Amino acid sequence: MVRAAAVEALGNMNGTVLALDPSDGRILAMVNQKLALSAGAEPCSTIKVAVALAALKEGLVKADTPVNLGGHYSVDLTHALARSINLYFEVLGRTMGFERVKHYANEFGLGELAGYNIPGEQLGVYPDKVLPQASGGVGRMCSFGESISMTPLQLGALVSAIANGGTLYYLQHPTTQADVADFQPKVKRLLDIKDVIPQILPGMQGAVDFSNGTARSLRTNFEQFPVFGKTGTCSDNGTRFGWFVSYGDAPTGRIVTVIFLEGGKPTFGPKAAELTGAFYRAMYDRNYFQPKTETAASVRQSSGGGR
Repeated sequence: MVRAAAVEALGNMNGTVLALDPSDGRILAMVNQKLALSAGAEPCSTIKVAVALAALKEGLVKADTPVNLGGHYSVDLTHALARSINLYFEVLGRTMGFERVKHYANEFGLGELAGYNIPGEQLGVYPDKVLPQASGGVGRMCSFGESISMTPLQLGALVSAIANGGTLYYLQHPTTQADVADFQPKVKRLLDIKDVIPQILPGMQGAVDFSNGTARSLRTNFEQFPVFGKTGTCSDNGTRFGWFVSYGDAPTGRIVTVIFLEGGKPTFGPKAAELTGAFYRAMYDRNYFQPKTETAASVRQSSGGGR
C-alpha cells in the first residue's frame, strides 16, 4: 500500500520517494531505488535542518532569538526555516566555523552510509575542507549545501531522529515477509538533540503551514494532520534538484518521507512538497492512518444494521 501510494504521488516526475518508520528505521517504501541509493546530490536548503540543530546545540540561538542580518533586518530561527532564508544560515555557519559545522554534520550521519546491508547504497560526501571563500565559504555550505553530496537515505535517517527524539537508526529495507517478521532495529548512535527538538519544530511546521512557508503547496493536497518539513531547491550544471523531507504526525504514529526530484524546469522544492501532500492523501484515502481499533469498532457498528 505504501509503495503504491508513493508511485501514484510521484507520477511522471523523475525522482525518488522514500518512506520510513522513524521508530525503528524500517524503510516502508523506496521508489526508484537506483536514484535513492545513488551517491546523492547537493542537499540545497535541506542542509539547514542540520545547521539549525548544530546552532541550537551550540547555544547560539533559540527558536525566537532575533538574528541581525544587516541594517534593521532581523529574523528568528522559526521564520528563517519556514521561509528558507539563506543569509540567516550563512551567519550561523560563519559564527560556528567549518570545524564545528562539520563535526555536527558527521554526527548527524552525513558522509557515512545510512543503511545497514542495503545492496547498492552509495556514499554521499561531506568534504574535509571548507569551500573556498571565493565560492562562498562555510556560509554557502550552510545555506545551500554547496560542495556537499547528501543521499535521500541520509536525510531520511536524520529527520527520523528528530521525529523519534534523537535515535539515529541504521535504515533497513526488509524485502520479504520473513524479513519483516524477523525485523530487529539497529541503533547507529544516540544524538544529543532531545532538548533542542522543540526549538526546531515550529520552523519545520511553519514551512508547511505559514502563508509564506516554502512547503505550503503540501496543504493543497492534504490537511488531516501536522506535517513538519524542509524544502530544498538548487541546480548543478543545468540539472535542477528539488527536495522535500518531512515527518507526518499521524494518528497511527509518525512517518518520515523524503522526495527528491531531478530534472528540468518544474523541478524544485515546493513541487516535492506538493507531491508529499499527494502521497499522504493517497495513504489517507486507503485508510492507512486509521487506528486499527477504530477500524474494528466501525466494522462492528456498521454490521449492527439500520442506523
